[in-house]
Amino acid sequence: MSLDNLLKIKQLQLHHPTNDALLRLLDAIKRNIEDSQVEAVSGETRFDAAYKAIMQSAMLGLWLSGYRTSTSQPGHHQTAIQSLTTTLGVDKSIVIILDALRKQRNVSDYEGDPVSDEAVAECLKQAAYLLNHVEKWMREHRKELCI
Repeated sequence: MSLDNLLKIKQLQLHHPTNDALLRLLDAIKRNIEDSQVEAVSGETRFDAAYKAIMQSAMLGLWLSGYRTSTSQPGHHQTAIQSLTTTLGVDKSIVIILDALRKQRNVSDYEGDPVSDEAVAECLKQAAYLLNHVEKWMREHRKELCI
């Protein structure tokens, strides 16, 4: 579904952040990835930090495209993740993995299921991949944001 269609059904809202706001969100992604590397905390906490970086990357993609999710609507995490193919050109196969991590996060957060070491490793891997992808996209499409 296109971003305009998501806007029409109120899953997205128009949003035009400042360059400073975009860079603050990029910095937050980096901080969360750093936090996810701290082995002194539980795997679940590391997963949460990496997942937060994934969500922030998806939000950054939307912001760079002039949108944000309607957080009052259910499914805003799913909308943000699934929009990555449109906003940042992320391959659909990666989006499928990210959506599985979203589902794992829901089961962990809302039902208390433990997060496996494999899920933690995958979440960390995908968060790092997305950061790299976002930075590359910005160098190609939004050079004024790159230092």
